Amino acid sequence: MLTSYLSDPGKVRSHNEDSVTIVSNSSEEYLLVVADGMGGHKAGEIASSLVVTHLGKRFSELGSIGSEEDAISWLKDNIAEINLNILKYTEENLDSKGMGTTCVCAIISKEFLLFGNVGDSSGYVFKNKKLYKVTHDHTLVNVLVETGELTEEEAKEHPKKNVLMRALGASEKVEIDIFEVETDVDGVFLCSDGLTNMLTVEQIEKVLNDEELSIDGKLNKLIKKSNSRGGTDNITVAYAVKESGVASDC
Repeated sequence: MLTSYLSDPGKVRSHNEDSVTIVSNSSEEYLLVVADGMGGHKAGEIASSLVVTHLGKRFSELGSIGSEEDAISWLKDNIAEINLNILKYTEENLDSKGMGTTCVCAIISKEFLLFGNVGDSSGYVFKNKKLYKVTHDHTLVNVLVETGELTEEEAKEHPKKNVLMRALGASEKVEIDIFEVETDVDGVFLCSDGLTNMLTVEQIEKVLNDEELSIDGKLNKLIKKSNSRGGTDNITVAYAVKESGVASDC
């Protein structure tokens, strides 16, 4: 398994509120995490860092994540704990009031593949040179699309397209959506909305299919393309791909 991750503040924001990691444990199972923080006075980057640091540390210490049911329980328990940690931080640091974060993650084992998400950071599988979105955005416009009040095209340009209906740190209880996916995929790709607001799925696919680029080179190119189109938000990507057919260097 080849893995890489990259984060960039973009062209507009003064600092980066995204956090990202990819870790493995002694059973060669992998965890990918992307978190997109929000809140004033650097609070967003604190919230996203709490997610990534907590999950990364806990996962890397595991001998194995266990069964698929064990992994689902592990995700739900740790997300609940992180949510309470963020709320506790805001209570103890009044200038961080209103801080929160999205979270999208994936657990890759030999037996199963799981995605989890809260908010609007996205998780995809890469198969047969195509990207397929797995996660479901917890946004106001998605609710309006589901109820028929907006079309998919109208949602893309809606002024409130980034209004979240669910985030870590927003309430005492938070529900993480879990998605069980078949393991016969070529790769797993996570990103914050700083990427998907700038590039279409087809544009991302084109870069991931560039056989001349290493995995690091592909992520660098995605960041550069997003910034060339305005870079209006922090941009974060995490990618894990099977080694066959991937350039080793560039």
